[in-house]
Amino acid sequence: MNGVIEAMRSWPWAWAWCGFFLVAFLRAGATYLIGRGVTAGVIRWRSPNARTRAVMDRVGTWGAPVVALSFLTVGVQTIVNLSAGLIEMRWPRYLSGLVPGAAAWATVWSTIGMAAFYALLGGLRGEPLLALAGIVVVAAVVVIYLALRKRAARLVGGDDSGSLNP
Repeated sequence: MNGVIEAMRSWPWAWAWCGFFLVAFLRAGATYLIGRGVTAGVIRWRSPNARTRAVMDRVGTWGAPVVALSFLTVGVQTIVNLSAGLIEMRWPRYLSGLVPGAAAWATVWSTIGMAAFYALLGGLRGEPLLALAGIVVVAAVVVIYLALRKRAARLVGGDDSGSLNP
């Protein structure tokens, strides 16, 4: 993988941008299709109730901007694209979020994104304790978030399952 990135660094900017766009487009599209496939299999087994279907349709109607914005985040893209497939967002609507999102992702990574990535790697090179500390901090934030969420759900009297069904 590192060899591919090194090779892309020597490409003209427009070629690198096209490469990043293609990677984002194909990866996100494949994730969306996986979600559609899972939903198709589940619906054959058990049809969603009217309330769940209404929520799926509503989110599918307004989900394209969320798909586009997810490309500007770290760690959310896969969940958003998979969710778009799971709720059966229509392909034209999904595409209207995928294309600008992939373009934004390609622009970020073909300009400042790679520089920031290499700066991070350079800063961590030879500093395994710094990398370990970063991992511990992220894990602690996730544990605290989940504990607070569970506590809030208990205080409200609801469950923490996240189910759409009553």
